[in-house]
Amino acid sequence: MDVLPLGHSDGETNALSSMPEPRRSILVALKSGGALRIADLADQIGITYEGTRQHLRQLETQGWVTRRVERESAPGRPRSLYRLTVAGDHLFPKEYEELAIELIDAVGERLGPEAVRALLEEVARRKVEQWRPLLAGKTVDQKLQALTSLYLAKDPFCQVERGADGSTRLVEMNCPYLEVARRRPALCSVTVSVLRQLLGRKVVRTERFQNGCGRCVFEVAPEPAEPEAPLFDWEPEPAPGT
Repeated sequence: MDVLPLGHSDGETNALSSMPEPRRSILVALKSGGALRIADLADQIGITYEGTRQHLRQLETQGWVTRRVERESAPGRPRSLYRLTVAGDHLFPKEYEELAIELIDAVGERLGPEAVRALLEEVARRKVEQWRPLLAGKTVDQKLQALTSLYLAKDPFCQVERGADGSTRLVEMNCPYLEVARRRPALCSVTVSVLRQLLGRKVVRTERFQNGCGRCVFEVAPEPAEPEAPLFDWEPEPAPGT
């Protein structure tokens, strides 16, 4: 199940910087030049044809490059052209966060704060529609466990915790939207609203990345949410120092 990721992972950029120099140079050459032959790449990076071919084989196995065989118009051996895959292209810096922030700000400045609310409410509605069928017939505990994949499928950094007092919370240690959420905290109201709708319980975010907690904690109350609660509502601002 794919769940609408925003931005790119720093791990992808680190993957490029940690590669052996010849492979990194090959990827940079393909990023700059598009589809290239082995001979072209060998000339550009300054290693042998065979060495280039072996590095390309590794990059192809790892999913960073793909090969297309083309036949010359004249008789002869077909030639292979290499290019970056979508995953390979994502090894290079992206600025999805900046785009998301600019879009949120542009809506607010052009159409007013109510338009921002309407936009976020629509995002929440779509998330609820996406998840509700997947949670049908499940208990609250089962729903919570499934919702550890709310941000990313099989998210290894999101888990359910139960306190000694019987409280239940969803804990996210790696917010994939962190830069957008840090600079435009209103975005986090979507998660609170979606959890409240899907669980049918009151949900309060008690710890925040924005406050230096190093995680976000969504406390799930034992009592049900108010029947007339709107689909989307702004998350209350925390008291100073919390």
